[in-house]
Amino acid sequence: MDQTSGEQVEGDLQKFRQKLSKYEMHELRMMYEYFRDDLVYIAQVLDTQSFLAELKSRTDLNAEHYESMKRDLGASEFSERLVQDVLEKGREAVIGFLECLHSLQTNHPNHNLLAVIGEIQQVEVQAMKDQILLDEFGCSLSPEIKEIQGTHKQYLLERTHSLVECNPPGSTLESQSFLISERYVNLVVVSTENFRRRTQHELIEIGEKHESYLCKTQRGLERVSPKRLFRWSHQIKRVPNFIMISGVPGVGKTTLMQKFVWDWVNGKLYQRFAFVFFFKFRELNRLGEVSLEEMILQQYPYLSSQLENILKVPEQLLFIFDGLDESRHQMNFASSPRYTNAKQKQDLGVVLVNLLRQSLLKGCSVLMTSRPAKLAFIGADIFQFVCEIMGFFHEERKLYFVQFFGNRDLSDKAFKHVKDNEALYTFCYNPSFCWIICTVLSMSFKVQPEQNPAAFLPKTVTQLFVAFICNILSNHTQERDYARNPLMPLGWLAEYGVMNQIIVFERQDLESFNVKTSSHLYTSFMVESTQSSYVNFSFLHLTVQEFMAALVHYIDYDPEKLQKSLNKAKLFEDGRAEIFLRFLFGLSDGSTRALLKTFLNFSTEAFKNAITWLHQKSPLVKKLAKDACERRETLNIFNCLFESRNKALVLEILGQNMTFDFSRFNLTPLDCTVLAFILVSCKETECLDLEKCYLETECWERLSPGLHAVQTLRLMSNEMKDEDIPSIASALEQPDCKIQNLSLSINSLTHTACKHLACKMTNNQSLKTLNLTYNNLNGPHFQDLMVALSRPTCKIETLLLYHTHLTHEDSQFLELLSSNPSLTLLSISFNNITDAGSKHIITLIENSSSLIDVRLRANGFSQEVRKSFQGLKNKADLNVEVGV
Repeated sequence: MDQTSGEQVEGDLQKFRQKLSKYEMHELRMMYEYFRDDLVYIAQVLDTQSFLAELKSRTDLNAEHYESMKRDLGASEFSERLVQDVLEKGREAVIGFLECLHSLQTNHPNHNLLAVIGEIQQVEVQAMKDQILLDEFGCSLSPEIKEIQGTHKQYLLERTHSLVECNPPGSTLESQSFLISERYVNLVVVSTENFRRRTQHELIEIGEKHESYLCKTQRGLERVSPKRLFRWSHQIKRVPNFIMISGVPGVGKTTLMQKFVWDWVNGKLYQRFAFVFFFKFRELNRLGEVSLEEMILQQYPYLSSQLENILKVPEQLLFIFDGLDESRHQMNFASSPRYTNAKQKQDLGVVLVNLLRQSLLKGCSVLMTSRPAKLAFIGADIFQFVCEIMGFFHEERKLYFVQFFGNRDLSDKAFKHVKDNEALYTFCYNPSFCWIICTVLSMSFKVQPEQNPAAFLPKTVTQLFVAFICNILSNHTQERDYARNPLMPLGWLAEYGVMNQIIVFERQDLESFNVKTSSHLYTSFMVESTQSSYVNFSFLHLTVQEFMAALVHYIDYDPEKLQKSLNKAKLFEDGRAEIFLRFLFGLSDGSTRALLKTFLNFSTEAFKNAITWLHQKSPLVKKLAKDACERRETLNIFNCLFESRNKALVLEILGQNMTFDFSRFNLTPLDCTVLAFILVSCKETECLDLEKCYLETECWERLSPGLHAVQTLRLMSNEMKDEDIPSIASALEQPDCKIQNLSLSINSLTHTACKHLACKMTNNQSLKTLNLTYNNLNGPHFQDLMVALSRPTCKIETLLLYHTHLTHEDSQFLELLSSNPSLTLLSISFNNITDAGSKHIITLIENSSSLIDVRLRANGFSQEVRKSFQGLKNKADLNVEVGV
């Protein structure tokens, strides 16, 4: 940092300190509590050493104590305790803590940190106090409005205080109701500006994004708690009025809105809003032309006497609209007519557009939810702040399992099974998926497989849903094909919905597919909206719908229908058919299908058609140069093959000696699990290029089982850690290892990596080239690797060690390589061996029976030593490259 910049930073900090000094202690405490959620999260994700070092310089807190606390108790408990301890230490500690965050914002620009510092800096002291008090105590209301507000809050309380958990499908148990305050698990919500057209199925894309966030860091995300939604935003430099929260089906959008309303009713959130109006689009679909007042009174008729007065103060109103993707009304922001009269009837879409444009009720606030897929196709620039629900991170997933099972041993057993199966774990960010898998596992744990075919622990997503459906059927019948007649209409309805992106169905949709709502099986697959006299229908979850869409092709095979669906799936650019295709191929596996054979007959012709279609896609996989979309499509094909569990099919379609290039492509742990399966199935792959994929430790662990089948592994520039090497090196100790060329260059590895490599390659007979260039291998464990490579049985021919920080102390271990009868090329250029180590290199060259090419440039050798290298003539064809 130059002098001018340093002076600017110090000047800004001085102004910040002066502003904080204007707060009395009770006001400072109030503001600190106002920001508590943010402060806890910031302390949790900031670089620990930098954070605690800065904090130590500004407070009397013991940094070593808190560093030890984070290590022992974990980041979450550490951050909670630290934030509380600061508050208890008083005014100077609180100011020092906030000054610490201000100082860190330049080098550690966490979005939540920027939001907190920005709000304190930009909002005037009095305005900040007023806002905090307004959110806590609300605004002044007339006695009449206050009375009807009480009625309104009571009405909303009765509709939001409980979470209803569906009964296990097919069982006779009643649905269970839990207090939302006891059962609700916090969802991870992050800010986003992502409105791009999607090329992947949204559930998969969010799952992969989720794993990326988990693997890399949370520091680049703005974690948005409900308390931060209607707060000053550092992105738009103001308090937003119009907010969109996106999320895939089942991720918890409606539950989040329910909890939001419940918190408002109970005085825990945004009392600045005198009235919150909560609507669901699927219920508003029944309305045609309607005025804004009529829309409100349809839902809240008791407001009629005071509605006109309520609407006179729009700044005190919040409208919540849940499920834009389920709306049948068009919201055209570009061409909707201007509309200013709350009493005038218009199409509902026009009413909502004008509410957002502020033509109606200028100053009101609007909170809306939608699936991401919908947002990609509307002009959503009108929303000032956009968030995305990521669902559950690791700790939230674990808590969900504990709450579901109510038994620590069972929940741990279930969670371990899911964690060990990446295909299942990836989708567990989604609460609805968590419910499905917990339901299946709870049934599996209760009985033995011989007692009930559903007592089967799934390992793939297809197997999970087979077990889910099997559990339903086992509670209804044991007779083969009894279930076929009611399942076929459900399946064709599901397929129609998948192909047309419909997840909410009208009664006429069910009638057109001959779905009988009186069927016992119907209630196990579909749910009805019961919030109003207007009834609509949906499957338990989108993935249940997608599974049924695939299953119907096996139990009611029609070659023309299947071919039509496969052709459509190929054309969809938004990825809507990806999970449907995975299920289609997953059901081709006989062992996966076996559970359902007790109840259903399956057509094998459906699988043959699907295989033909997959063969047609194989040229894309075999294409060497692929863009990002083609690589993603290749992985989609791999996922279909993975679900099939059919290694022979993989070999048939892909063959051997393939080259797979995923360099500079973001691979998730699930992608790596699938890729390992493909590599094993192909038996021998010519090259796997993962340059600059920046894979994390879990990815290498998932890839490990398949790496031994690859001849050339290009793993350079991945910012590896030493602890990643055992997963990679374990492939070298496989008896059928095919690896001939291994490049680990430019990975910031240390001598510790040498130890891991050495212990795994003792008996390796395949490796010919090892590239460790541009790493820092200087250190005691470098010897371990040289000992391993010096064994007479070692087949290494080319060893590249340039730019590895080797010194004269390491040269004595290089001398050991003279025992290797295969080594022909050694490059140790651009190190610091110097004259002090030259004698070991000379001894190596003179004693080696195989070396013909030795590269020693830029090692600090004197002119005299360079001449001695050039004078080595023990072999006629020896080339010694010394240079300067």
